[in-house]
Amino acid sequence: MKPVRIVCGTRHSQADFLAKTALGRSLIAHQKLNPVDVCLFPENRRGLSEIYNTAIEQARGNPAILVFIHDDVHLLDFQWSQNLREGLKSFDVIGAAGNTRIVPGHSSWVFINDRLTIDDRSKLSGAVGHGKGFPCRLANYGAAGQRCKLLDGLLLAVDSERLHERGVSFDEQFQFDFYDLDFCRTADEKGLRLGTWPMSVVHESEGAFNTPAWHDAYQRYTRKYATRDAVDTVAV
Repeated sequence: MKPVRIVCGTRHSQADFLAKTALGRSLIAHQKLNPVDVCLFPENRRGLSEIYNTAIEQARGNPAILVFIHDDVHLLDFQWSQNLREGLKSFDVIGAAGNTRIVPGHSSWVFINDRLTIDDRSKLSGAVGHGKGFPCRLANYGAAGQRCKLLDGLLLAVDSERLHERGVSFDEQFQFDFYDLDFCRTADEKGLRLGTWPMSVVHESEGAFNTPAWHDAYQRYTRKYATRDAVDTVAV
């Protein structure tokens, strides 16, 4: 059975990651019920796409279920790794929340434009907790277990062999913003099935929108997909 391998970049040292981050503390709490490999990039200053691609390449000789995850995510499900394996029986790539469609001009999986307008709730799926722990504020977007076009990058899980079979990786021009949307679109275009799965997680960050870096990445992202989005719009 393939191991579950956590892939995470953190600005903390390895010791501080385990002691001070939501993910590090979660992994310690879960280590007996949910044993995992950890591919940690401590004191990281590289883009997420770059370190995630490093983990994908390293998995060529050592396949695993790769879990690309932020260091500020609390894992609350006592059986989360088993639950993750179940999700990957239904989909090739799973996340906690997502969108069943792509709207041209979207700026995240949940927003349809750069003014951060939330998409029609009927198109959203999954749930994510927000806060510093539990109890937390719960954002319930809709029933999980739905096939999606876009997933929230706070947690993306996929069998490494599926990525290698289809030639899927992250575009390193997107370092911290839009890396997840681009990855989802690449995976979808290359025939992988994306979907949400019920996962009990709490994300400490609400996301960093409307920064200069975010707007720059948004422009590069929209330029990359301008032709495809125009074709999709005409087709609709």
